[in-house]
Amino acid sequence: MKNLNLKAARAAKDMSQDDLAKLCGVSRQTINAIEKGDYNPTIKLCRSICRALGKGLDELFWEDDEE
Repeated sequence: MKNLNLKAARAAKDMSQDDLAKLCGVSRQTINAIEKGDYNPTIKLCRSICRALGKGLDELFWEDDEE
């Protein structure tokens, strides 16, 4: 499932995938794969992404069963 919350939060901060990747110590391809739903990041990476974007885990990575 695509992670549109992550993509929206990144865009709201006017950050490219590469910008976010550098802040989190991963490749741009990793961020792209997470946004496309092709890769499930570790909790450590999730937390790093949340810190970089100023969001909580549930805001970016929680799937709502009702959607």
